Amino acid sequence: MSYRLGIDVGGTFTDFLLLGDETQLVHKTSSTPDDPSRGFVRGLEEIAERLGVAFGDFMASIELIVHGTTVSTNAALTGNGALTGALLTEGFRDTLRLRDGTRATPYDNHLTPPRPLAARERTHGVGERIGPEGQVHRALDEDGVRAAAAALRADGVEAVAVSFMHSPQNDAHERRALEILGEELPDVYVTASHELLSQIRYYPRTSTTVLNAYVGPIISRYMAALTERLDGLRFAGVLLIMQSNGGVATPAEVSRRAALSLLSGPAAGPTAGIEHLSRAGIADCLTVDMGGTSFDVAMVKDGRPVTMTDAVVAEWPLALPTIDIHTIGAGGGSIATVDEGGLLHVGPQSAGAEPGPACYGRGGTLPTVTDADLVLGYLSPDNPLAGGMRLDLEAARAAFAPVADALGVSIEEAAAGVYDIVNVNMATGVRDVTVRRGLDPRDFPVVVAGGAGPVHAAAIAAELEVALLCVPRESSIFCAAGMLMCDFQHDEVRALKRPLADVTSDELAAVLDGLAAHGRGTLHGEGVGDDAISFQASLDLRYVGQWHELQVPLDWTPGGAPGLEAMAERFHAVHDRMFGYASPSSAIECLAVRLSAVGATPSPDLSDLDEMAVGREAPSGSRETWSPRRRAMAGTPVYDGHGLRPGFEVSGPAIVELATTTIVVLEGFDLIVDRRGAFLLCAGEHGRALAEPLVPALDSTAS
Repeated sequence: MSYRLGIDVGGTFTDFLLLGDETQLVHKTSSTPDDPSRGFVRGLEEIAERLGVAFGDFMASIELIVHGTTVSTNAALTGNGALTGALLTEGFRDTLRLRDGTRATPYDNHLTPPRPLAARERTHGVGERIGPEGQVHRALDEDGVRAAAAALRADGVEAVAVSFMHSPQNDAHERRALEILGEELPDVYVTASHELLSQIRYYPRTSTTVLNAYVGPIISRYMAALTERLDGLRFAGVLLIMQSNGGVATPAEVSRRAALSLLSGPAAGPTAGIEHLSRAGIADCLTVDMGGTSFDVAMVKDGRPVTMTDAVVAEWPLALPTIDIHTIGAGGGSIATVDEGGLLHVGPQSAGAEPGPACYGRGGTLPTVTDADLVLGYLSPDNPLAGGMRLDLEAARAAFAPVADALGVSIEEAAAGVYDIVNVNMATGVRDVTVRRGLDPRDFPVVVAGGAGPVHAAAIAAELEVALLCVPRESSIFCAAGMLMCDFQHDEVRALKRPLADVTSDELAAVLDGLAAHGRGTLHGEGVGDDAISFQASLDLRYVGQWHELQVPLDWTPGGAPGLEAMAERFHAVHDRMFGYASPSSAIECLAVRLSAVGATPSPDLSDLDEMAVGREAPSGSRETWSPRRRAMAGTPVYDGHGLRPGFEVSGPAIVELATTTIVVLEGFDLIVDRRGAFLLCAGEHGRALAEPLVPALDSTAS
C-alpha cells in the first residue's frame, strides 16, 4: 500500500487528506504555532494509529507529501524575518521609505508608514546607473559593492536584497553585484530583482525582492529542518510545497524564491473548488473557506483561479503572481465585543488555537463565533469536533452572558447577533472579490470549505442571493485536498515596454521562447517530463497614460507565432468588463510578457459514489436551533451525513453532521447529495436547475 498526503497547516488546525489505493482518510489536529512541524508530525502519528499500522512502516509507505505552510507569512506579519540588508542604486536609498508616493488611507494625516524590512542603516546606495532602454550611463562601482558588503557583514545580516534601476532592461550590474556578494558574504541569503521579478516599476520590484530576502532564511531553515526530520522518520517519497500562484514546487525551488510561499496557505482552495464542478460543465465559481482564524474568498474564471500581481503582505507590495484571495478576520475563533456605544462587533481579533473559544475548555473566556454557533444549536456538545474535542455549552453561554447583559437581550439573541454580523462581514468579502471586477456574485455557484464554512454558508448565500452552494465531503480539509490536485507551476515575466502596435510577432516569439526554455528547465529539474509540460502566456496592457495595467491572455504555443492580432480587441473587452467602459480609439501600451510553465501531476481519483452503501437516511435525532426567519429557537431534524447516499435530499431547516464539520440547511434551501457525495444547497428552482447535472438519476429518499 502506498499513500499520497496533502497537509495544510492553518492557524487553528492542521488538516490532512490521505489517499491510498483503496483508502481516503480525512484528519485534523490542533496546530502548534510555536513550532508548526510538531503538529505536522503529531498528525502523521495519529493517522498511523487510525490505520492500525506501525508509524515507521506508515512513513515508509508515503510516496508523496504536498505541504502548505504559513511559516514565511507569519514571519512577515509578525516582523520576525531575517535581519536584512539591501543594495539599491545610489540616490534611491530611501525607495522603501518613500514607497510609491501614495498612502493606504489618503486622508489620515496621522498615518505612520511601516518600518522597512531592510532598515535604512542597512540599506546602501551603490554607484551605477542603467537607462530605461538598457544603456549604461554609469558603470557599477565594484569597490562600493564590496564596501557595502563589509558593512553588512559587520551588522550581522542574514539576507541581502539587490535591486538596481532598470535592471529588467539590462541585468549586467545586478549579476556582477551577485558575484561580488557571493565572494564577500558566502553564507548570506542573497536575492536579486532580475532573477525574481524582471519587470518595470522600481518600488514594487524592490519591495518584492526585499520580502523574498526577509523570509528567505526562515523558509530555507524550515525546509531543511522538515526534510531532515522526515528523512529520520523513514520518509523516502517526494515532498512538494504549495506556492501562492496555485502551483507546487520542490523545497529547493521554494527556498530560492521564498516569496512564492507567502500567501500560499489557501492557494489550493480554488483548484479543489472547480474540480467539484467541472464535470457538470461549470467553469466559473467562487470558493469560500472559513476556518478558525480567517475567511478566504477566491474566484475561478474560465476554469482557472484568478491571479493578481498587486498583493500586499505586512503592508508591503508583493508583485509576484498570486492567487487573488480576499481574506478577512472572520473565523470560528473571532471574538465578539460590545463597544462603549453599545454596538456589537465581531473580529478581527481571534482566540486562535490557544486558548481558543470558551467552549474548547482550554482556558478561553471570551465569546467567539464558535461559541455562538454552539449556543444557537448549530453545533452540538454531543458531537465532538475534529480530534475528539468536545464542546462545553455552559462555558459558551457563560462567555456570552456579559454580551447579552450589555445589549439587554437574551443569550440566544446575543449569539444570533454575532452570527448575523459575521455572516454579513463574510458576504461583504465575497462582494469585494466579485463586484470590484464588474461581476455579480449571484452568477456564480459557491464551493464551501473550512470546518466552520458549512455552518455559515447558507446564511451567506441568502445575503448574496446565491442559488447554489457545494459542500464537498472533504470540505473541512479543503486546501489539503486541493494540494493533491495542483500542478507544478513557475511564472516568468520579462519587461517589454512599448506601444502594442510596435510589438512584432518575431520579437514576441523570441521572448516567449526564452521564457519557455527557462521554465522548462526548472520543471525538468523537478522531474517533470516534456509530455507533462504546458504553457500559458499573457501580456500586461494598458491605455497610454493609465497607471494600472491588465493581464490579457495571449494565444501561443512553443515554436508558433503569438496571436497578436486579437490582443487589442481582447484588451478592450477585458477593460470594459473591469471598469465599465472601453476606448477603442485610444492607443494601447504593452508593459510586460508573462508565461506560466505548468507541469501536470496525477490528480486523485474523485470517482462518483453511485455504488456507495446505503446508510441511515432518516433523522438520527433533533435539537433546538436558531431560526433566522422566526428569530427564535425551533426544533430541527439532525442527520448523520456519513449515511446519506447520492440522490438523497431534504428541505431546510435541517442539520447534517459529519466527523469534521456540520452543515446548516436554513429554511428556503434544499440539500441534495451529488454523485461524489458532496452536499448541494439549492435556493429555489434556479438552484435546483444548476444542481441537476451534478445529481445522479437515482430514486431519492426525501424527508
